[in-house]
Amino acid sequence: MSQPLNPQQPTNLATVSRTLVALAADVVTGVQKVVVGPGNVRTARDNAWAAIQADRARAAARAETSRAVAAMIATSPRRPARAKKMAAAR
Repeated sequence: MSQPLNPQQPTNLATVSRTLVALAADVVTGVQKVVVGPGNVRTARDNAWAAIQADRARAAARAETSRAVAAMIATSPRRPARAKKMAAAR
């Protein structure tokens, strides 16, 4: 169980740094609300959804590229003479 804070105890570096980080986070949040408006503040859920959408877009682009490469390979003319030369060279 934690002990109650005693105003007579000296504060250590960890307590001071935690306090400064908390204050800085509050200031940044306040500035963000003022700049973009309270309804447009990005949340962790918004960031996660944006990341999911970006992953889906990359996967779709990757699949489209794979399909295009497969189609090019399937429609490219075969060179049986070259294949025979390479097989004979081995």
